[in-house]
Amino acid sequence: MFALLYDMEKEDIKNTVKQIFTEYLRINGHRKTSERYAILDAIYSIKGHFSMEALHDQLLNEEHFRVSRATLYNTIELLLDAKLVIKHQFGNSSQYERCYKMETHHHLICTECGQVTELPNNDLQRIIASSPMKRFQMSHYTLYIYGTCRKCINAKKRKQLKKNK
Repeated sequence: MFALLYDMEKEDIKNTVKQIFTEYLRINGHRKTSERYAILDAIYSIKGHFSMEALHDQLLNEEHFRVSRATLYNTIELLLDAKLVIKHQFGNSSQYERCYKMETHHHLICTECGQVTELPNNDLQRIIASSPMKRFQMSHYTLYIYGTCRKCINAKKRKQLKKNK
């Protein structure tokens, strides 16, 4: 029963973002193409962050939809402008994420291996939401916390132990 409700909510979100995107394209005089809608649908099927390469692979391998990289990059720019996708800069790599009806979360970024982990933290969200911001109305925020992941810490310890032997 829960899975059915989740699937229905997921489809409702996909239908809503399609309507928002259609209206955005109409207002801004852009063409409504099957490629753009396939990209939007693929993005809203991905859970979490994705790179342009991962999106291209998803479209090709899972959706069986061939789209040029130029179309992919141009469509991402439109989706960013329509506020349906958000871009993150994690070190040297750009990652994207759907943003309509997304829960606020924070990012832990390992400076050694580049791994990105999402950290939902209700206490932190409440503190930020209740912080007074004079002459500013917050719509959303992104928090990046940089450090070293457990895997890299353990690898450094092993390397140090070998060195000391």
